[in-house]
Amino acid sequence: MRSSIGSRAAVLMALAVFAAACGGGGSDSVGEKPPITDKPAPGAGEGSEKSKGGKVDFDTVFNTKERIQQALPDPESMKGWKSKTGRADIEEQPKSAAECGPDTHWDCSGIAHGSTKFEEVGETVLFKIQAYADKKAAEAACRKEKDWSAKYTKAEAAPVPGVESHTYYRNAGNLDGLDLSMCLGTVIAQVRLEGGGSSLDPATAHSLAQLFVPRIQRAAAAS
Repeated sequence: MRSSIGSRAAVLMALAVFAAACGGGGSDSVGEKPPITDKPAPGAGEGSEKSKGGKVDFDTVFNTKERIQQALPDPESMKGWKSKTGRADIEEQPKSAAECGPDTHWDCSGIAHGSTKFEEVGETVLFKIQAYADKKAAEAACRKEKDWSAKYTKAEAAPVPGVESHTYYRNAGNLDGLDLSMCLGTVIAQVRLEGGGSSLDPATAHSLAQLFVPRIQRAAAAS
């Protein structure tokens, strides 16, 4: 079912608007916060930058579990959703692009990855982050991911400000979901919607992505 944005998406939009402007710590709770601006997250100067073109960019390598966990949304930032699972893993023996070759999956050369899952009535959202050794490796993986996702049906969604993004309906076997993928700095980040009661609304994924990006920026800037 492809419904237009409803009450759930409206709540999520408000959540993303308030959370994206928060600059303290690692939490994006939905308290009294100023409205969103398109400025980078406060503190995003160390190891992180925003280029003149407005693109979110950073050289920081996400090679620790702590940095991965900082980037992923937490229960405080996802008010109204039930936290289900979360993990962060570091590859003990990561492969180089040369070892992976041109025909492997886009995550082959990743050095670390993490994910966290939340549920709301009838809907599940999964946040994923895949880290690479540098921006060059991440950009190559982004091209692979875009080619890989092209086999699925494109979803009409507004671009996520400051990052390269695309959205598609991911239908395989008995799975029915929607993926929004983003390339920024040294990582690929994804927001996935699924669940029997999900409307798979691109606007919902877009709102959640706007919550995710500032967290990644702050994690990149953290010492």
